[in-house]
Amino acid sequence: MNAPVTRRDAILGIAAAATSFAVPSILRAQSAGRVVVVGGGFGGAACARALKRAQANLQVILIEPNAVFTSCPFSNEVIAGLRDIESQQFGYDKVAAEGVTMIGQAVTTIEPQLRSVVTADGVALPYDRLVLSPGVDFHFEALPGYDDAASEKMPHAWKAGAQMLLLRRQLEAMPDGGTLAIAIPANPSRCPPAPYERASLIAHYLKAKKPRSKVLILDAKDNFSQQRLFESAWKELYGDMIERIGLSQGGRVTSVDPATRTIVTEFGNYTPEVANVIPPQRAGRIAEIAGAADATGWCPIDPVTFESKLVQNIHVIGDACLGGGIPKSASAASAQGKACAAAIVNLLAGRAPDTPRLIGVCYNIVAPGYGFSLAGKYQPRGDIFAEVEGGATSPVDAPRELRAREAAEAERWFQTITADTFG
Repeated sequence: MNAPVTRRDAILGIAAAATSFAVPSILRAQSAGRVVVVGGGFGGAACARALKRAQANLQVILIEPNAVFTSCPFSNEVIAGLRDIESQQFGYDKVAAEGVTMIGQAVTTIEPQLRSVVTADGVALPYDRLVLSPGVDFHFEALPGYDDAASEKMPHAWKAGAQMLLLRRQLEAMPDGGTLAIAIPANPSRCPPAPYERASLIAHYLKAKKPRSKVLILDAKDNFSQQRLFESAWKELYGDMIERIGLSQGGRVTSVDPATRTIVTEFGNYTPEVANVIPPQRAGRIAEIAGAADATGWCPIDPVTFESKLVQNIHVIGDACLGGGIPKSASAASAQGKACAAAIVNLLAGRAPDTPRLIGVCYNIVAPGYGFSLAGKYQPRGDIFAEVEGGATSPVDAPRELRAREAAEAERWFQTITADTFG
């Protein structure tokens, strides 16, 4: 039987994963080939660094239009006023210092037959292997009434940056006694527990600043990750301040009207003072441009190599891929990026890739000093990743001392993964 994943294992595993795959040291005397990585988040940046560390003479190009990356993990604390946005922001100087070529452009075209990527300034970049780490985009068609313009009135705050600050300002301006509603889509979506963490931290803010207010969760699911832990914490910390309406109770949002700030569900309409609408999601747009996304909107992959099932020589990692049991999270994206790098180095050398075994961990903070976590081990099974024995989750009846330790571990995890990826 496999040993369970401890929180310490999960934290240390982030750094260790970069060297946990056997890779050949030298492919060719001059150049090992060229790999282009599109998307500089936790998956893409980790992949680019791992490629260069594994094979010094490999040409690695990381294409990312933003000079600064703003992290989604811990961003709910920004919304609740517990953290400054600057603590979420990271540059790429250390990535470039390792020999990765940085290109600050958006990708407009991918030509798989030519093995070429075209950037917004018209430059064509050939590749031997292409890695896409585009994160998620919104499936606006699945939520009538919602689009980019609507998000300025009913923010999603689901992509880190200006939207987080907009929701924070709306929360601060909300009168005491008002309602903030969070509309949560069905899975798959980025970091499934995060909306419930957000509800928790907003409730913490309201309890201190606007105690007559409430948080209303309108949910397209009946059950969600770590549900017992969240509901136990809500009861302990916030009483009846948080109300959740699940799918079978009519909680699925079917449309919105931004002009009147109305949220329409199957069983009724709601007009909260603040509406946080998280729309349905799909793989980032560039995955569709590349032809790597199927009818679901996500990208089917070979879980051993992360190569697209639809397009040769293109690999997809992170939130965009159909990963099966492995969650769409920063931890998973980082692990996938490193495993993908190892597979590519072996493929370029004409060697069979090793079978990856990934560790994913998800921390949730429901109040300052109160956290819990879920850690799992995942490996390929058929066309997806499946969870294997050895996972661990926080006990529901844990004492507050354990909750405090896990909150501290969450902060250490964040410092570790951001340093490993960007610093």
